[in-house]
Amino acid sequence: MATNGWKENVEETVRNIPREVKQYSFQTEPIPRLKYNDPEVEALIRNERPVILTDTDLVKSAQHWNLDYLYSNIGSGKHTVYSSFKNKFLYYDDKKLPNFPNLVLQTNHEEMTFQEFTEKVRNHKTGDKIYYLQQALNDSVGKSIVVDFVKFNWSWITEQQKKYKWGALTSNLLLVGMDGVITPAHYDEQQNFFAQIGGYKRFLLFDPSMFECLYPFPVYHPHDRQSQVDFDSPDLRRFPKFQDLRGYEAIVGPGDVLYLPIYWWHQVESVPNRGMTFSVNFWYKSGSDEKISYPLKPQQKVAMMRNIEKMVTSAINNHEEVPHLMRTMVLGRYT
Repeated sequence: MATNGWKENVEETVRNIPREVKQYSFQTEPIPRLKYNDPEVEALIRNERPVILTDTDLVKSAQHWNLDYLYSNIGSGKHTVYSSFKNKFLYYDDKKLPNFPNLVLQTNHEEMTFQEFTEKVRNHKTGDKIYYLQQALNDSVGKSIVVDFVKFNWSWITEQQKKYKWGALTSNLLLVGMDGVITPAHYDEQQNFFAQIGGYKRFLLFDPSMFECLYPFPVYHPHDRQSQVDFDSPDLRRFPKFQDLRGYEAIVGPGDVLYLPIYWWHQVESVPNRGMTFSVNFWYKSGSDEKISYPLKPQQKVAMMRNIEKMVTSAINNHEEVPHLMRTMVLGRYT
């Protein structure tokens, strides 16, 4: 099935990588790694549990997407590129920046052509900025990329969308990262099939029930949906429940597809010394016909908390008053 070395020795490489990656203070368990037609897969996805799927051939038509190919074929349009002098990319919502005028951003957002991005990567020297491209695959890309895109295994993934009654596909994001880049722990509000094309990525995943241990930024903060805790140097005085954190670990290589459930926390790391990484995600809206059942699932609890916080923030229209109101509402009534 594999050609030009694509997907060859992935299993062996994945087994060896955990000895090379950075270790943290919390414990992790491995995510199941199964063939896409294994009977266990459906049960895991229906229960919104992560799983690595092999042999889907979802992005096999893009197996030749490397820096040279994309440089020549992706087109001359501008792309979204994040830059930082550190290897951690803590993202932010531009619209919420006015709420925190003194916030010091460690990650910057730039617009550049893929050719400009490639030159910066190829000429990179120690101490230079590190770059991470994240661009939606849309009609601005070149014809060859479109041809490859159309040949994705859409029949398989559309079948999954219907089977699990998800909503519409919202985005296909192309991610091209330099060696060793890290996206700190965060969660998304969509279902995601994360397809790896080239290189190796390590995912640290945390069940939504770990919400309290990860101390997310407030909804009105530019870093909303991201953890306030620095995994490399956790401040246990400010974030004591971080000591109770438990998670899961997954290494994805060429040809692998990781099902990343909605509201699951994840930190994503391009495995060091393995070269650049090339990935495409498939984001879907969650199904709209899901009924509330008791006891509530962790995902439902997170969604309810977010909605309440959003409503309070919107009604008050002053983010500085929100923490005081939320504390006042709880203290004396529920403590």
